[in-house]
Amino acid sequence: MANNERRVGTISRGIRCPIIREGDNLAEIVTTSVLEAAQYEGFELRDRDVIALTESIVARAQGNYATIDDIAADVKAKFGGDTVGVIFPILSRNRFSICLKGIAKAVKKVIIMLSYPADEVGNELITLDMVEAAGVNPYSDVLDLKRYRELFGRHLHEFTGVDYVDYYTELVTSCGAEVEFVFANQAKAILNYTDHVLVCDIHTRFRTKRILKEACAKVVYGFDEILNAPVNGSGFNAKYGLLGSNKSTEEKIKLFPQDCQDLVLDIQKRVLDATGKHVEVMVYGDGAFKDPQGKIWELADPVVSPAYTDGLKGTPNEIKLKYLADNEYKDLSGEELKKAISESIKAKGDNLVGNMASQGTTPRQLTDLIGSLCDLTSGSGDKGTPVVLVQGYFDNYTN
Repeated sequence: MANNERRVGTISRGIRCPIIREGDNLAEIVTTSVLEAAQYEGFELRDRDVIALTESIVARAQGNYATIDDIAADVKAKFGGDTVGVIFPILSRNRFSICLKGIAKAVKKVIIMLSYPADEVGNELITLDMVEAAGVNPYSDVLDLKRYRELFGRHLHEFTGVDYVDYYTELVTSCGAEVEFVFANQAKAILNYTDHVLVCDIHTRFRTKRILKEACAKVVYGFDEILNAPVNGSGFNAKYGLLGSNKSTEEKIKLFPQDCQDLVLDIQKRVLDATGKHVEVMVYGDGAFKDPQGKIWELADPVVSPAYTDGLKGTPNEIKLKYLADNEYKDLSGEELKKAISESIKAKGDNLVGNMASQGTTPRQLTDLIGSLCDLTSGSGDKGTPVVLVQGYFDNYTN
């Protein structure tokens, strides 16, 4: 074995940064933080390293915030002030509660239609076992609150300890509006109650809006169309509106960042100028993975990465080593096996779709895979590492 042969593959490092405030020069801070970490920790940047920064520090530096009153003004302008049907919101104190207060301040009555037994990202309102025991068909049965309570009582969320029906009721009534609940999984069910509908699902929103419009709903907007432009000087997101927003205070939300492409290109250039290395840069939010215990799919943002440099486009193009070892080279071992596999990797084509040697590899977007790694590395708590440096991600067995 050569003395200079590398003995590690992918390395993910959380990079500590100062607390970011509105107006900060984020490109300068991120670049400096990564270069100082390399100096202090004794590693060097390489070509195709990935520098990833959380969407939260980007939005904070942008000052991309809005208040309950900003949300209320936009909802009232688009729906009027009478009744609005709010369908398929996720069950979240962080993601939805402040938005709901803004909606409630705009209208006289909110009709909330919840999917069951769980929301879009897997938060359970009730369990599937409870639904089956009650003899309910979630694909067709529409329940009002009285029937829902008769069948299921009050069921607390496993992790938060919250009954979301009670919680959302309190939020709406505290803002002076009436609230009514419907439990259904067919979007058209809301039209028996109102033809003014705010679509709150995330990844299925285009289908939901299409179904409602084809069913002749009078007014249909999605969460991506609320605060998609400034209201009274507020923050906004032209592409995603309220999607991807988070609770900042009891009266304010932080919106998903926008116009990040110039930022990632700026960081890429700064690193190139400082080190001569061509790195890739991305902004990331929620990772795209599912918790097997709580059944929650992490991705409550509209996308994992709203901005990234060109080298992060596409999907992996990899050969499964264990397939080669167990099949084509099953009679080889040791250096002979290593050499044969290395030659196969070097000879692989640019597109392995349909090739048996690639089966079992992950056909997902690079930004979704790397963003998920970064989300797990940085965490969502007090680690203080809103920037992640990923090295060796594009290496293979021959490097």
